[in-house]
Amino acid sequence: MTEPVGTFCLVLHSHLPWLAHHGRWPVGEEWLYQAWAHAYLPVLDLVRRLAAEGRTELLTLGVTPVLAAQLDDPHCLRGVHGWLGGWLLRAHGAAARLPELAAREHRAAAAALEVFERDWRHGASPLLRTLSDADAIEVLGGPATHPFGPLLQPDVRAFALETGLTDTAVRLGVRPEGIWAPECGYAPGMEEGYAAAGVRRFLVDGPALRGDTGLARPVGGTDVLAFGRDLEVTYRVWSPRSGYPGGRDYRDFHTFDHASGLKPARVTGKRVPPEAKRPYDPGRAAAAVARDAADFVRVVRERLTAVAARIGRPGLAVAAFDTELFGHWWHEGPAWLEAVLRALPEAGVRVTTLRGAARAGLVGEPVALPPSSWGSGKDWRVWAGPQVADLVALQERVQKALLGAVVGGIARDPIRDALATEALLALSSDWAFMVTKDSAAGYARERATGHAARVEELAALLGAGRRRAAERRVASWGGDDAVFGHLDARLLRPR
Repeated sequence: MTEPVGTFCLVLHSHLPWLAHHGRWPVGEEWLYQAWAHAYLPVLDLVRRLAAEGRTELLTLGVTPVLAAQLDDPHCLRGVHGWLGGWLLRAHGAAARLPELAAREHRAAAAALEVFERDWRHGASPLLRTLSDADAIEVLGGPATHPFGPLLQPDVRAFALETGLTDTAVRLGVRPEGIWAPECGYAPGMEEGYAAAGVRRFLVDGPALRGDTGLARPVGGTDVLAFGRDLEVTYRVWSPRSGYPGGRDYRDFHTFDHASGLKPARVTGKRVPPEAKRPYDPGRAAAAVARDAADFVRVVRERLTAVAARIGRPGLAVAAFDTELFGHWWHEGPAWLEAVLRALPEAGVRVTTLRGAARAGLVGEPVALPPSSWGSGKDWRVWAGPQVADLVALQERVQKALLGAVVGGIARDPIRDALATEALLALSSDWAFMVTKDSAAGYARERATGHAARVEELAALLGAGRRRAAERRVASWGGDDAVFGHLDARLLRPR
C-alpha cells in the first residue's frame, strides 16, 4: 500500500445553546428540533453505518455541554419525537397539493422516526459513547456554556472548562483530551489553563497560525497542540461569501410552502426571488452532490500535495464546520459528507481524528499564538467590540459577583451552585454574537441581563446574610436553570 499523500481531519461543532431557556427550552424549540431532525440524526446515522463497515477515525465531533444536556433531556426527547410525528403529518397534509414533495417528505420523516426510535430514545449520550468506544469519532469537550474564553478571568475560565469537561465525562464515561475552544477564541497564556485541565489539543482558526496549518503545533512552553482550521479547504464548502450549499441545484433553505412548512424549491440563483425559484429536483441535487464531493476531494489532495512539498513530508489539512450545516442549512450535506468520507481514502488521503493526527506525529515546532478567534476580522471584535460594550461590562460584573460569592465553605451549597450556574449562562458568547450580528439582539440582551440579575441578586442576599431569602428566590425559579446537576461551585477557588 502506498503512503498517503497526507492526512485530512473533519471537525464538526454542535452548538445551539442559546435555545435553552430556564431549563425547559421553550424559546426556539423549533430550531432545536429542526437541527436535531435534519442534522444530528442523519450525520450520526451516517457515522454509525460507516462504522458498521469497519471504518474508524471518521471525524472529530464537538458537542457543547449545554447542548448535550438538551439532547439528553426527557422534555426535549419527547418534544423532538412529537416534532418528527408532526413532520410526517405535515407531509400527509400536503399530499393533495404537492404530491411529489409530500411523498419525499413522508419518506424522510418516516426514516427519521425510525432512526430516532432505534438510536435516540435514551438521549444522545448512549449513541455518542457507542461511536466513541468504537473509535469511529473523537468527541471534543469544552467549557460548559460556550463562553468567549479570552474575556474571562483565569479562575472563571478554569471553572467553566472544568464544569464542561466533567459534564462530558459524566455523559460519555471518558474525559475529553481535546476541546473546541468556543469561537476558536484564544488569548496568550490560555494553553497553561488547558494543560492544567488535562486538555492536550484545541482548535484555532487558520490566520492564528498565519495559514501554516499543515501540522499541529505545541503552544508556548506546553505540550498542548493547536490545530489550525485550513481555510483554503474549509471555505470551499462554506465561507462568508460562497460555498457548495449555494449551488443552484440544492434545496433552498429560505423558500417555504407556508401551508405545510415544507421546502419545495431549489436555489435556482442567488438573486432569484422566492416566488420565481424552480421546483426542487432530487436528480439534479444528487448530481450536484457527486460533482461537489469530487471537487472537494481534488482540493484536499492538491492542498496536501502542496503542504508535503513545502514541509518535506506528508502533512495535515483540517476542515471545521458547524454540524448544523450538514442537513439543516444544507439539505444535501449528509449525502455530500458520506461521498467525501468514502472517496478520500480511495484518493490516497488518510482520514483521521485530531487525536489520530497527534498520535501519527503530525506535529511541528512550538508556536506563540496571537489573540484570535474565527469571527469577523479573526480578532475579538464580535464579542468585545463597541456594539457590545454594555455586555462586556455586564460580564465583568457577573464575574466579580461570582468570585465574591462562592468562596469558602466545606459542604456543597445549592445556593452557590445556582448562582454559579446563572453566571455561566450569563457568560455565554452567544449573547454578544447575536447582538453584533443583529440576530435577535433584543432577545440576547434580555437573556444576558436576566441571568446577570439573578447572579447579582443572589450575591447580594448571601452577602447580607439573608440565606433564607436566597433559598426562597432560587425555589421561585422552579429549578429551571439546573442544566448541570453535577456543577459544584466549590471548584471555583480564586487564587
